[in-house]
Amino acid sequence: MSGETEALARRLEGFRAYLHLLARLQLDPRLKGKVDLSGVVQQTLWEGHRVLVPAPSPGDAQLTALLRGLLANNLADEVRKSYADKRDVDRERSLEASSAQLEAFLAAAQSSPEQRAERNEELLRLAEALEQLPEAQRHALELHYLRGWRLEEIAHHLGRGKSAVAGLLHRGLDKLREFLQSPERNES
Repeated sequence: MSGETEALARRLEGFRAYLHLLARLQLDPRLKGKVDLSGVVQQTLWEGHRVLVPAPSPGDAQLTALLRGLLANNLADEVRKSYADKRDVDRERSLEASSAQLEAFLAAAQSSPEQRAERNEELLRLAEALEQLPEAQRHALELHYLRGWRLEEIAHHLGRGKSAVAGLLHRGLDKLREFLQSPERNES
């Protein structure tokens, strides 16, 4: 593998947690066991690598947009395969809407290239920090803050009481803040 190809592979690998988060947000929670999100993300990274090897290296915004588009197509293919006739249109969300909600979670729209690059870095750090949380906390945070579900809905979905879900959210936010405030922890 050439140095440029290796650098591209490392750059794409930095998007793995972000793409996994977007895939989880896009996928109806009822399909959780039916779609292999890790496989969808791996396919997306592979396709991104295949598309970008002969092309000049894009900026962060273009790379993010390319990967989101590939992810949306791959996820739609997997959902069609596993749940073709039974899709609940009311529960579907566009990947762009999920991504926009995630970006809004961090900060208001910024206009300069430096600010956009910083926001992309923050999005990647948030996705990586969410990956480090225990699954129940991560799932509760994503449902509540990124999908907008009420406590009652989350409690019903997780089969837990409202106070248990509130505890998951509280502990999850505390850990998330801790991960985001200590950058050296994210690199281990």
